[in-house]
Amino acid sequence: MRRKLVLLVLAVAVWLPALHWLFLPRDRAALTAALALRQRAFSLQASSAERDVLHRSNPEWDLMVRTFSVLSFVNLALSEPERKAEHLAVVDALISRTLRDERQAHEAFFLPYVHAGPFKDPAGRSLFVDGELALMLAARQLVEPRADYAPLLRERVDLIAGQLERAPVLAAESYPDEGWTFCNTMALAALRLSDTVDGRDHGALLRRWVASARAHLSDSRTGLLVSSFTYDGVTKDGPEGSTLWLAAHMLQVVDADFARDQYGRARAALLGQALGFAWAGEWPAESEAVQDIDSGPTIPWVNANAGSSGLALVGAAAFDDEEALDGLLTSLHFAAFPVHDDTGLRFAAGNPLADAVLLYALVEGPLWRLARAPHLEAHR
Repeated sequence: MRRKLVLLVLAVAVWLPALHWLFLPRDRAALTAALALRQRAFSLQASSAERDVLHRSNPEWDLMVRTFSVLSFVNLALSEPERKAEHLAVVDALISRTLRDERQAHEAFFLPYVHAGPFKDPAGRSLFVDGELALMLAARQLVEPRADYAPLLRERVDLIAGQLERAPVLAAESYPDEGWTFCNTMALAALRLSDTVDGRDHGALLRRWVASARAHLSDSRTGLLVSSFTYDGVTKDGPEGSTLWLAAHMLQVVDADFARDQYGRARAALLGQALGFAWAGEWPAESEAVQDIDSGPTIPWVNANAGSSGLALVGAAAFDDEEALDGLLTSLHFAAFPVHDDTGLRFAAGNPLADAVLLYALVEGPLWRLARAPHLEAHR
């Protein structure tokens, strides 16, 4: 028995370090194509039971899946110019549907607590919807401008700039008396992309936002951006991974040094790695954990959180962190149960938003490079 036990221990010792090789996807192009195939079909469907379920679960996710899908297909249009028209058809369908849904029901994408009280800003608008729509429009215009989108983008950007300028710490509300760093950084990226399109310059506002965020929206213990705050800039929830990874990426086109600093701090505080696998926690050890629908469940002992790990894929890809990206993709294929069929690829443990985030992580890059290019016309 002792000999068998020794052999078993030796076998496990040899097998465990090699386990990750069974799940590491070696062909990212094939993975991207399979995800894009399904996301294209999902996006172009006039109606979908799966979309209805997603909206009922959380209407915010319904808007977010559209935003990540638009950004994904814009990047594909830039990286695959021979298929640009095909990819932009998906983008236009999503933008058109979102504008229509917003017109039909202004509160279509909000959770019920949007009715908890009035917005502090006199315009009474949410940066969540304005920022994501502006980012969709600006991204589309960077690839191939449409005349009918130009005034819509300009109007939305002016609304965003007004909300930011009026806020006491330059950080606007997503819900009444509640601002989210996630939404603010998306809105900042939208301003930056829009400026590249129409030649305006919101650079001073972007710089002042970063200075204010350093002073008012940063956790004193970790230096990380907090996730939510009151209209006056008082912290509600501290740093959380599902916000930080995306915020750092959005800030790449706003303040590259600040973005890199935030990613580095988040990586040190939240990323776990072992035996070729990687995962991300939602809250730093110094912060109090606050469970909510966006964060999703956390696996104890290893502190692996679904929401943070999903958005960490975006951060790792955006900052060329191949070690983290490989580990996160390996964990995804190990724990999220990929399902291949004639519609493409989805992960059974997730939902369409998770699949859209993954697709974006695999294709991001061309749009941000174009936004930062000094001579835009040379890249068209």
